[in-house]
This record gives sequence, structure tokens and C-alpha cells, in this order.
Amino acid sequence: MTDPCLAPDPATWRSLLFVPAMQDRYVESALRRDADALMIDLEDSVAPDQKDAARARVAGIADRYAAAGYGVAVRVNRPWRMLVRDIEHCVRASVHALTLPKVSEPGLVRAVAEILDECEREQGLRPGHTRLVVMVEDAQGLENLSAIARAHPRISGLTVGAEDLAVSLRMAVEPDTLYVPNVLALTACRAAGITPIGFVGSVADFADRDAYAAMLARAARLGFESAFCIHPAQVDIVNAAFSPAPQAVTRARALLAEFEAQCAAGRAACTFEGRMVDAPVAEQARQLIARDAAVSAHAARRAAAAGRS
Repeated sequence: MTDPCLAPDPATWRSLLFVPAMQDRYVESALRRDADALMIDLEDSVAPDQKDAARARVAGIADRYAAAGYGVAVRVNRPWRMLVRDIEHCVRASVHALTLPKVSEPGLVRAVAEILDECEREQGLRPGHTRLVVMVEDAQGLENLSAIARAHPRISGLTVGAEDLAVSLRMAVEPDTLYVPNVLALTACRAAGITPIGFVGSVADFADRDAYAAMLARAARLGFESAFCIHPAQVDIVNAAFSPAPQAVTRARALLAEFEAQCAAGRAACTFEGRMVDAPVAEQARQLIARDAAVSAHAARRAAAAGRS
């Protein structure tokens, strides 16, 4: 039997749905959603005088979510004293990642990783169990993107926080202003070997479903593979945008089979459906097939968890 606390790599999550830790209605309804990961929020959705109570709820919520087959993340607080208390309450087998907000320089990530090392030893968890999703939300963080993305092996993904970044840069929240920061983040992620999370827009823009779907489709074309969701209506759109179409997977398998057959015959390139195929094109096909396998693994995990319940 698969241990429900052993989730797939957070780097493969397509959708991360925020769940306010103090809102029972949302905690319960999240279990009816198809998000790859449920992100228990201790930060913006929790009032200052409820931080301690929210922290105390994490263990029970996370255990339920992991047992149901979800990936589980927790968005923690800044500044440091709240952050340390959050970490101490959140490190457990059922929490697969922490989301770090307002990361401006790589030293913060390394310091958090050191605290995680200690907490994991105390909990009897394997070293590195708790991954990190990093949020860059100000001008200093944007300037340090590359160093932040490479700061520690625990990092599985990185995103740009549009609203806070707009405050820092004194800019509007719109595609023209957000395009460069997001592409810089994507480039830093790919260079560091982590997952680029996000899209060119604001996470708050979801009322127009067609426009939101178009924004996510553009993000997928740009190379993003994941996104945060603040509303359940976003989940299916995000999953669809970051999932390979079945016909594309079938085509990729056929293309790769033809390319490999031609390579075995001593050729370095071939023609497939009227277009030249060489090593980079074949590698794109392999990436698409691997992405499809990761998506299928999430579905299988949820199905297995449902079968156990």
C-alpha cells in the first residue's frame, strides 16, 4: 500500500489551491476539488490575532489532505519570529512543501533550510522531506532572481507575486508590466532546474473564465507548468492548461519512435508529418511524454486514496 504521506515531487504539481486555515467551510470544500496540491494558508487570509490558532490547526488539516491523496503545502508568514513558529508547527510527514512569501535574497532560503534540517531530525523525517516554493514579491527579489532560484536544493518552484511586486515597483497590475518579471522568473527557474509557477497576470483575475483560460494557455506556451489558485473555479482551468492534450501525447510518442528508429539506422534527423525532426525536437517530445506521466501519477494517487477511504 502506498503511504499517503509520500506525495509526488512538488515540482510536478500543476495547481495549488489556497485554503484559509481558519475557514472550516473552505477546509472541507477543498476535499471536493481536483487540485494537485492544497495549500493551507497561514498568511494573508488569517487575521493577526488568529495566527496561533491557525498554526495549531495545520497538523489535523494536513493529515486529512495527505490521506486523501493530495499534495500538501503550507504558506507561512513573515517576519522571522512568526516564520519560525510556523515552521515548527508545519514540519511533519503530511506536509510536503512550505511556501515562502516575500523572499528578497537567497540567504533567507538557506536560513529556512537550516531550520528545516533541525525540525526534520526531531520529527524523524528523511532529510529534505520538506520542499520549498518561493515567492518573489519586490524589486530586490526581482534583482536577485537567479541567486534565489539556486539558493538551496529544497526549492521545487518559484513564482512572482504580482500584487506585492506592483506595490514595490509602483506599477499597474497588467500584462504589459508583468511580462518581463515573469519571463525573468521563468528563465531563472529553468537555469536552476526548478518549476516555473505563474502566468502573466494577477491571481485575482478569474471572473471572466474565457479570459482566464486564455491567460493560462499563454502561460503554458511561455513555458510555465503550474499556478496558484485562490478560487476553486480556477482549478480545472489551470489543470487543463498545464496538461498535455491526449492527441499531442500520441503524436509525441509516434514522433519519438520514428526518430529513434532513424537514429538506430545511423541518421541524426528524420522527417515526421512533413517536418524535420532532430535532437531538440525529439527532446521536446520526451518532455511532453514525461509531463503526461506526472499528470497521470497524480490522478492515480487520488484514485488510490479514494479506494482506501
